[in-house]
Amino acid sequence: MCEAIQQIREFLLQKTVGIAGAGGLGSNCAVALARTGVGHLIIADFDVLEVTNLNRQYYFRHQLGIPKVWALKNNINKIDPSINVDAHPILLTAENIPDIFRHCDVLIEAFDKAEMKQMIIETALSQWPDRPLIAASGLAGWGKTEEITIKRFGNFVLAGDDVSETGPWNPPLGPRVAILAGIQANLALEFLLKDFAFKKV
Repeated sequence: MCEAIQQIREFLLQKTVGIAGAGGLGSNCAVALARTGVGHLIIADFDVLEVTNLNRQYYFRHQLGIPKVWALKNNINKIDPSINVDAHPILLTAENIPDIFRHCDVLIEAFDKAEMKQMIIETALSQWPDRPLIAASGLAGWGKTEEITIKRFGNFVLAGDDVSETGPWNPPLGPRVAILAGIQANLALEFLLKDFAFKKV
């Protein structure tokens, strides 16, 4: 098994994944991809870490007040210093997305706000219609695991229950957010490894 993991890692070290958002989805997804060996992560988010984020995001209390992308880069470097993380503490717009994520093999949408999700999805699909794009919708609350679905529209994939919007009495919580982040990371690997073949020795 160790040899298989090593071969997968060597293949993935040549790949680049962009992650738009470094919150619950983005931080957990980035860590999962880093642990698998994706060699280059491009992560963009303008937000700084607050104590209310710690219930679902891959950060630590001593990082409060730090831009999330910088804290996430530091955490990934502690897991595996060979992973190259480009951290962009910036508000993503339709104007800067094409430049920031231009070299990605796969792009992951990982924002909470519906308007940001729509902007990123529309921009990415118009810029790179043939590039895999993985988005999530409907991740708030707890339970209802069986309601999580994966919808495929060519290279555009949407995961979630497509219903559970975040609200004062329906907050995003760690387990359900982590499940969706894991699904997004797993879908990214599906695209990245589609041409992978083991070299049996």
